[in-house]
Amino acid sequence: MATSVPIYTVDAFTSNLFSGNPAAVCLLDEDLCDEIKQKIATELNLSETCFLTKINDQDSFFNLRWFTPTNEVPLCGHGTLSTAAVLFYICKNQGTRLEFQTKSGLLAAQKQGEFISLDMPLNPPQKLDQQQQHEMKAIISAAVGNLPYDDVQYNSRTKKLLICLSDTLSRSHFENIKLTNESLLNAHNTGQVGGLILTLGGPNAKPYDFLSRYFSPWNGVNEDPVCGSAHSVLTPFWAKILNKKELTARQCSRRGGELWITLRDDGRVDIKGNAKIVIQGTLNL
Repeated sequence: MATSVPIYTVDAFTSNLFSGNPAAVCLLDEDLCDEIKQKIATELNLSETCFLTKINDQDSFFNLRWFTPTNEVPLCGHGTLSTAAVLFYICKNQGTRLEFQTKSGLLAAQKQGEFISLDMPLNPPQKLDQQQQHEMKAIISAAVGNLPYDDVQYNSRTKKLLICLSDTLSRSHFENIKLTNESLLNAHNTGQVGGLILTLGGPNAKPYDFLSRYFSPWNGVNEDPVCGSAHSVLTPFWAKILNKKELTARQCSRRGGELWITLRDDGRVDIKGNAKIVIQGTLNL
């Protein structure tokens, strides 16, 4: 028997259509097997497709999973923001708080005026030891070439490698760095790195506290337009450097997006942004 699934495309971390990071959101009355979820995500070919099911028929507590075109991922900020936007703006959920059971534990989304704020885990990066520096020499070289950089750090839980470029680099130069799937995959294929963060601070990042770009060809995504989970790594890095807990950030992909961030005392981070619902339709299975 055919199954009809409501499906939406949402641009996250933006107040403008056709910018930010697009995600697909599928609202499931009954859960689907992982094979079908992956086929749907591959068909849609967005950086993430989100699958939502209610828990015990509650209107504010859900199971949430995210799939890229090639595999499932344990954490996705823009997918969570997109899902919350559908529940708040289309489904007209009562109340201002939603909770999601995910592979990264319990996440929450709260409506705050025109924004949606995500309660996410913090993933502090660490400086590379000598062995890691040796293992990642090729990918660092592929990422920055001859560009000057100040620091390289890594978070093992998210498998994200962070490279902080020298603040002598101009914003336009930073935005025009070109990396290909092939160059990154050839430089690193051991599975130790699942995502590459490039970041820039200093006067050339103004009016933001920092800028970033994010690449994840190991998960079937070349450049991710705006990545919430990358900011769970970026936030503790920049909060320590700048000695501040309230941060503003811009991800400088072609589509671009903005994030307002609060580092909390309980070891978590609030990431706030806008979202625009672009497409509303039905998936026929």
